[in-house]
Amino acid sequence: MAETPNRGKEPSRGAKTARSPLKQQANSYIDHHRKVARDSARRLWQAPVASLMTWTVMGVALALPVALMLLLASLEGVSAGWESSARVTAYLAEDVTLEQAETLKQTIGDDSRVAEVELIDRETALDEFRASSGLEDALDYLDGNPLPHTLLVTPGDGSRTASGVQTLLAVVEGMDGVERVQVDLGWLQRLNAMTELLGRAVWALALLLAAAVVLVIGNTVRLSIENRRDEILVAKLVGGTDAFVRRPFLYTGAWFGLGGGVVAWFLLQGSLWWLSGPVERLAGLYRSDFSLSGLTLDGMIALIIAAMLLGWLGAWVAVKRHLDDIEPGEIAGG
Repeated sequence: MAETPNRGKEPSRGAKTARSPLKQQANSYIDHHRKVARDSARRLWQAPVASLMTWTVMGVALALPVALMLLLASLEGVSAGWESSARVTAYLAEDVTLEQAETLKQTIGDDSRVAEVELIDRETALDEFRASSGLEDALDYLDGNPLPHTLLVTPGDGSRTASGVQTLLAVVEGMDGVERVQVDLGWLQRLNAMTELLGRAVWALALLLAAAVVLVIGNTVRLSIENRRDEILVAKLVGGTDAFVRRPFLYTGAWFGLGGGVVAWFLLQGSLWWLSGPVERLAGLYRSDFSLSGLTLDGMIALIIAAMLLGWLGAWVAVKRHLDDIEPGEIAGG
């Protein structure tokens, strides 16, 4: 009877014994990654000038397209505000009476695509023109009022686009009593087309600079591989796998990417601080609330992660390209 509990415990001891090597292997794997990461960072700090130059090159290459993207985002926000505030101006015929203008205003206001309609009668328009133009004496010589009744039509939320405004313009223009309809969206459409073109150009520039970053990191890691050729030969000679030999250089690329991302963020923040004052003063002269927008916290994290991925990719390309050429047979041949 006393042996029964002991037999019951044997499977648990066996399972514990089976799990222990797996746990030890996992701990050893994690410890090796931690050691390699620290050693790679230490090697970069031991060559501060070369590391700083590489970080600076990466920072400039990353900051330039990001800065242009932020500028385009600010411009798109401003143009969207201008587009949403576009109004259709309908000039009525001279023989349209004020009562007919009120009826026409009610008809247009009942359209679901219209948010608001404002009627400016000809007398009010003449008084406003007299006050703003400074031509009071000249206007006194006129026999009558040459200005027509005017309707200011504000599109609804669903029609505050270039195509929506054009559709509303065609509807208003076809109504009886409307002599001429005007809306100045041509320059805004040209601005949007230019913004789209610049956006694609920025993405093309970003891809080219990303490729340049990969090449810079790849060349730097290639030099590191050449400097550590004997160490790599010994590691392969004692049975080190390709992943084991490759790991330090991949961490080196990731550290280069991290430093380049931080440098890029500092460059962006410094440029934003330097330009924000003049931009705000210029916008104030045009009575605009335009301002440059910087990176948010999520954007900063995304920038650093992207930089680390580019650094890792550049290191992987260099390792894949040059590490296979180093074989233990070189020692025997030497």
